[in-house]
Amino acid sequence: MPVSDYEVVIGLEVHCQLDTRTKMFSACGYEIGAPPNTRTDPYTWGLPGTLPVPNRAAVDYALRLAVALGCEIQPVSRWARKHYFYPDLPKGYQITQSDQPYALGGALEIPVDGGGSKRVHLQRIHLEEDAGKNTHDASDTHSLVDYNRAGAPLVEIVSLPELRSAAEAAAYMRELRTLVRYLGISQANMEEGTLRCDANVSLRPVGSEALGTRCEIKNLNSFKFLEAAILAEVRRQVDLLERGEVVVQSTLSYDPSRDRTKVMRSKEEAADYRYFPEPDMPPLQIDAAWIAEVRANLPELPWERYRRFLGLGLSDYDAGVLCAERELGDYFDQAFARARGIANEGDEPAPAAKPLCNWITQELLALLNAEGLSIASCPVSPEALAEIVDLISTQTISGRAAKAVLATVFEEGLPPVEIVERDGHRQVSDLGAIIAMVREVMDEHPAQLEQLLAGKDKVRGFFVGQVMRRSSGQANPQLVQQAIDHLLGERAQ
Repeated sequence: MPVSDYEVVIGLEVHCQLDTRTKMFSACGYEIGAPPNTRTDPYTWGLPGTLPVPNRAAVDYALRLAVALGCEIQPVSRWARKHYFYPDLPKGYQITQSDQPYALGGALEIPVDGGGSKRVHLQRIHLEEDAGKNTHDASDTHSLVDYNRAGAPLVEIVSLPELRSAAEAAAYMRELRTLVRYLGISQANMEEGTLRCDANVSLRPVGSEALGTRCEIKNLNSFKFLEAAILAEVRRQVDLLERGEVVVQSTLSYDPSRDRTKVMRSKEEAADYRYFPEPDMPPLQIDAAWIAEVRANLPELPWERYRRFLGLGLSDYDAGVLCAERELGDYFDQAFARARGIANEGDEPAPAAKPLCNWITQELLALLNAEGLSIASCPVSPEALAEIVDLISTQTISGRAAKAVLATVFEEGLPPVEIVERDGHRQVSDLGAIIAMVREVMDEHPAQLEQLLAGKDKVRGFFVGQVMRRSSGQANPQLVQQAIDHLLGERAQ
């Protein structure tokens, strides 16, 4: 059967590193990018006599995520030891949560191709500590291990197998990244490993309800590789099934240079890890008051902001762009608040959100991208951008002049009004003066005037351009059009 005869079934296990100052079970500091093995302590090394103590800030961050996703918070959850032997785990076991995690259920809404959305349900979220990082030398003569990351706090978000394509899996990861950044609990940079995932992939004939044998692709650390790895694994499984072979439950890696998945080992089961209760820590207890406190302090969530922006008259696309990063949505909110304040000062109607959105997503982001800057380090304040848009709406400057003003504010940081006056951007809106300029242009170009009087309306653009050049681009284009109509009416009489 071809690929189209199979349904792809995907579940993701996402590891998100929490952005706390110290590690999960010790007071050892943690910093991404620190020199190797400089953020360690006796507990990290697994020395005898060291005892784990849970990081309350990490639990608080984990609760923010669970509450935002609508999970059922467990009043009592338990720690467990998960045993495996590898150089990046000095103790020989990882402290995690096994059969009694702190959060069950929940769901995440994701966009789907063609419009609309899909609700992806979660199985659980649990807390655990991270392992260190191995670096294998290309010569295969030695490996290096960095223990800085060992013991860093993680949450693992486990979805139900409800994703049906590589594109949906990537959309799920993007929405999850957006959420944890809104919550302020993680930097969620896939390239740094603070957000990474394992993808469980299986196939079944279209129309079948039974799940196929799943294989797990480990440690995918980019959206591009996530999609490519799933597509490669689908091809591998289809090829096996078409040859009459069986898919063996396995743990896989993805080789981007060859665009294929590779079997590393047969899939481990829970028994292989020899889980047993962590004897050195009591159960984790989360009371209703703690949950209520977390809920009361949640920020506006991305989907709440998205609906609010739609209510302002923005399109699905515009609202999606502004909500993708919390800082960008904050910038728009601050600029829009300033724009409304300007309108109130002048007893004017409230401004539309669309023009302001366009100036942010088109003009401002273009300047930032050219300089490699983020909206968080934007040299143009939200208030300054709102003032530029107001200068356009009051016809103080033209849209063309506004682009020059924005570029100058970006470079020099001066107030927009000061730049308008200094650089002569103020628009000429005196109809009498504009009529005089149009009359001069018509007198100087009688041949083009005859064409315009004969009904060749394309020539109108010639006169507009001549007037704009004569006025150094400061004539109000709408008034130029009115002046042309006025003079043509005079000539027709």
